[in-house]
Amino acid sequence: MVVNEGSEFQAEINSAYDRSSELKAFDETKAGVKGLVDSGLTTIPRIFIDHQQTLDKKSGSTDAHLSVPIIDLQGVNEDSTLRGKVIELVRDASEKWGFFQKEFYTRDIYSRKTVYLSNFDLYKSQAANWRDTLALVMAPNSPAAEELPSICRDIVMDYSKKVMTLGLTLFELLSEALGVSPSHLTDIGCTEGLLLLGHYYPQCPEPALTMGLGHHTDSDFMTILLQDQIGGLQVLHDDQWVDVPPIPGALVVNIGDLLQLISNDKFKSVNHRVLVNGAGPRISLASFFRTQVNAGNASRVYGPIKELLSDENPPIYRETSVKDYLSHYYSKGLDSSSLSRFKL
Repeated sequence: MVVNEGSEFQAEINSAYDRSSELKAFDETKAGVKGLVDSGLTTIPRIFIDHQQTLDKKSGSTDAHLSVPIIDLQGVNEDSTLRGKVIELVRDASEKWGFFQKEFYTRDIYSRKTVYLSNFDLYKSQAANWRDTLALVMAPNSPAAEELPSICRDIVMDYSKKVMTLGLTLFELLSEALGVSPSHLTDIGCTEGLLLLGHYYPQCPEPALTMGLGHHTDSDFMTILLQDQIGGLQVLHDDQWVDVPPIPGALVVNIGDLLQLISNDKFKSVNHRVLVNGAGPRISLASFFRTQVNAGNASRVYGPIKELLSDENPPIYRETSVKDYLSHYYSKGLDSSSLSRFKL
């Protein structure tokens, strides 16, 4: 990172506050949040101060009985009785929480398509987040090796294959939890695309004033998250922010907006956020399962699964194309719901 660019930017924020100019100045450094930290700043720029979301930062759950469900998938493909029990746990977690953690009993978890960015909604959100991101499109067409950063090339290709295999199993369980055939969600394209987002949250000199990632729901069908030991992830449950503490050897799974839409609100895509703290840096890797938007499927539409509908359970949402849904999602910034626009 270029230190003098960060220093120039900090000098600019000491003048009269012009948010648009400061956003542009930060964006043009191309150094991201890490560039600010490397420049030695001791106070965060005003574009990162989030007055709305920092008011309730202390509302994380202290109730020992309130925690995101943990589900062990070991043996789920070998034992039909166990599979039935796991499907019930997945159904319950997806309906009530929209989140669960999937336990592993192995050390082999570690055994344009590339984009570097800081705050994709920089010019739309009320406050910038204290985060930089590496975005990698891994499916349906895997990038050539030379398109991936050399420092993480091999592990990214290996991890994406493993997380895709896990995703296929989870979508089978989710399908059965909905009462449709095990292959239903895969057959309609839920596992067609895979986007990896590597988030880097640098140590923050004023963590009480900003967010690592503001509250939002995910735009995909399902997300699988690998987080480090720092913590900071919270999920909104029963109007209370609940901590999702890191568990060694576990992955976090959450339902996305499109799965809530096609399940007709059976499964819930819930708000979640990431707090920053004085420790760090925090690193996480999110795997987004989605339908790839391209010329071949631009007209593909999704609506509530017909097998789930009845006179007692009429459709809640209209059919929409993924292209239209994502256009709306990315046009508004992260801090408001997208699904409400598509309700009947």
